[in-house]
Amino acid sequence: MSTTQSERLRELLEPLVTSQGLDLEEIEVEAVGRKRVLRVVVDSDTGADLDQVADVSRALSATLDETDAMGEAEYTLEVGTPGAERALTEHRHYVRATGRLVRFQLAEGGELVARILEVDDEGLDLEVPGVKGRKATTRRLAFPDVAKARVQVEFGRKNKNDEEA
Repeated sequence: MSTTQSERLRELLEPLVTSQGLDLEEIEVEAVGRKRVLRVVVDSDTGADLDQVADVSRALSATLDETDAMGEAEYTLEVGTPGAERALTEHRHYVRATGRLVRFQLAEGGELVARILEVDDEGLDLEVPGVKGRKATTRRLAFPDVAKARVQVEFGRKNKNDEEA
């Protein structure tokens, strides 16, 4: 997809997504045979439920039908939320991942797996799990020190409500 088309789609669709109380995270157009697939990823600080995704999908579909933003060729619109192992690329992504386990690729090289405790404008406060019975430690990581970050799926972790009960 050309940058021009991507920018045009974002300009067209972002106000609609925002009006639904969601953030437009990603737009991707992929050729599948003779058709194209327009994938739109939305999210919010509290997550997006199925009803919100359906509402925004109907609004985007109506707008796309009224314009020539996708051209004359057939296309399929897919609207969804970020996956469980989402990449963290924006400040708001880190805030939303507070309490989650994240795999960091460090700018200096190497890797770190830690839980995000707190996020501010300069960086992250992390809890690094202990190894072989050792206690967890805390660490500060500045945003420029992060090359990539991706949320990790955890199985069997008790949530806060279970711990309080």
